[in-house]
Amino acid sequence: MPRFAYAARGADGKSVSGSISAKSSEEAASKLRQKGLSVTELEEKPAFDLAALAAGSVKTQDLVLFTRTFVTMLEAGLPIVQALDILRDQQTNKLFKNALQSIKDSVEQGATLADSMRRQPKVFDDLYCNLVEAGEAGGVLDTVLNRLTVFLEKQAKIVKEVKGAMTYPIISLIIAFVCVATMLVKVIPTFEKMFHDMGRELPGLTVAVINLSHWMQDNLWTVLGSIAAF
Repeated sequence: MPRFAYAARGADGKSVSGSISAKSSEEAASKLRQKGLSVTELEEKPAFDLAALAAGSVKTQDLVLFTRTFVTMLEAGLPIVQALDILRDQQTNKLFKNALQSIKDSVEQGATLADSMRRQPKVFDDLYCNLVEAGEAGGVLDTVLNRLTVFLEKQAKIVKEVKGAMTYPIISLIIAFVCVATMLVKVIPTFEKMFHDMGRELPGLTVAVINLSHWMQDNLWTVLGSIAAF
């Protein structure tokens, strides 16, 4: 589903910004109005955000560690702002660090934790923010964060297992590619010279293989670069 970046004003006149998922700009604007926001800017975010890629990303494990530490601090009686301040100083991921600073500033200005997190969609997704909002509304934020930690840990474990399961097929494909590339670049040219010296007309399939060998020799580094980038 597309995401839309927005700038708006709340009922108190304060400017807010963030992003929201919707099927269309009209639906996005409607959702924002239902939240009591007056939209001033609304723009669909591109599917591939080069700026976001350059800024880096937050790993699930980083989010797990943050959530676990955050809830421990809250259970120990630390105020939210103080906990965020400590976690920001401990954070090494620049994107995450900046997000925590923005969230801390927003909470200090009177916004809820959930709304502040929603303004950092590169770090906290809708599910995370909605659960935090429910926890705040019900006065059970620590319980919700504990459950979020368990959920994120299970999610990270599944992703790790999937990556592990994909390792063998990927290695097999790489080995197969290396073998085929070696045949095309090293072996086929030798046979081509032999066929040329014999002076015979070659079958169509053989000609196709030789042409593929020529193409591979001319584009080997391009192919390798594409595979490495993928």
